[in-house]
Amino acid sequence: MSGLREAVLGEAMARWRRPNRVVLAVSADKEGRADIIALGWNMRTSGRPPMVAISVGRARYSHQLISEGGEFVFAVPGEDMAEAVLFCGTHSGRDVDKFRETGLTPRPAALVRPPLIEECQVNLECRVVGWLDTGDHTIFVGEALKAWVSDQEKRNLLTVGREAGYEFLLEGRGYRFGVIRR
Repeated sequence: MSGLREAVLGEAMARWRRPNRVVLAVSADKEGRADIIALGWNMRTSGRPPMVAISVGRARYSHQLISEGGEFVFAVPGEDMAEAVLFCGTHSGRDVDKFRETGLTPRPAALVRPPLIEECQVNLECRVVGWLDTGDHTIFVGEALKAWVSDQEKRNLLTVGREAGYEFLLEGRGYRFGVIRR
């Protein structure tokens, strides 16, 4: 018979932290220079009105831009974007232009300053309607004002462990990316 046993928090967290859907959030400074951050902590929060939430580390450059600008683009990368996502998640926009370095294509948004990412499966133009400080991160809640989808449907990129059921794509700098196996 199995039962529960007390465990250290790290062991418990490791059992449910993967797989995790990866998203990109695009923000922009007052001059319109865009930054992209890769995020694993994200979710839908409301159907009417449509809202999403992202959790961004307080020390991150994107945190500053979203706090100051009050807008972001919530972008869903496909399976072909693992290298660009890894780059965006491991480099600071304070130091590099992530659109230029990754070859991703910025496309002007209709209602917010940050651009869309042409290569992503989904782009949602979001205006921040609330936030919650949660220790070393802030959860930004954005109302999705306008939605865009790609003409080409691809599998969504995930962070994965070594569990069965996933097709491994790329590993680096502490991250392991994959997609649901067909």
